[in-house]
Amino acid sequence: MNTAYEAMTTEELFQEYRRSPSEELKWEIVLRYTNTIKTIALQIQGVYASFAQLDDIINEGLIVLAKAVEKYDPAIGKFETYVTKRIRGMIIDLARQQDWVPRPIRKRAKEVERTNAELYSQLGRFPTEHEVAEHLHITDEEYQEIMANASVYSVISLEETLENYDHLPNGRPQAAADAQPDHALERAETMETLAKAIGSLRQNEQIVLSLHYQKDMKMKDIAAVLGVSYARASQIHTRALQKLKVLLADVET
Repeated sequence: MNTAYEAMTTEELFQEYRRSPSEELKWEIVLRYTNTIKTIALQIQGVYASFAQLDDIINEGLIVLAKAVEKYDPAIGKFETYVTKRIRGMIIDLARQQDWVPRPIRKRAKEVERTNAELYSQLGRFPTEHEVAEHLHITDEEYQEIMANASVYSVISLEETLENYDHLPNGRPQAAADAQPDHALERAETMETLAKAIGSLRQNEQIVLSLHYQKDMKMKDIAAVLGVSYARASQIHTRALQKLKVLLADVET
């Protein structure tokens, strides 16, 4: 390893790489972001846990990182933001390729999502769990079972929705869009709405999201913290994600 590179900041490494690209320099940058891959992978571990190990995801992530270093242009914004989207996208793509969420679960989860959106529009608030079940003509117990099984599908579904927020209208890169006052204002309003959306979630929903995505805790450990069953923790997680998706769609329109 080049000791001169070790003394350089990551920004300096990028500047040097743009002046004189080399494999050695590229992988020096990649290795500095290995923990980023691990952090993201742990946050959405439930998406791939049935078909891949953490080490497999990290190895795939290293390839994504290497390609990201090659293609990165500072004009599009921070590298961390740029590469985070690509790593999460890689994990979601792997899950899609496996197609391991059973069709009946996927179908029922979509029905619940549509019902949440419809009732939210009609009521001006999020429907209760009982109201959703009643609208779908199923029992509360059947609804709870759907929610417990749909956690992974909901993660993928929300990730797909979040992709719409990586670029503003007309497909302009974020940095360029922010340079336009109207677009900067739109982005600020969107971020404010999202912050309020998360704040509007029930306390237990906020706790589950915080522990899972910020503290990298597994659902079984979150269930122990809350003093509920694993199934109930999964239900809370799924409902929180579905609420956020409804609010994101509301912002987009």
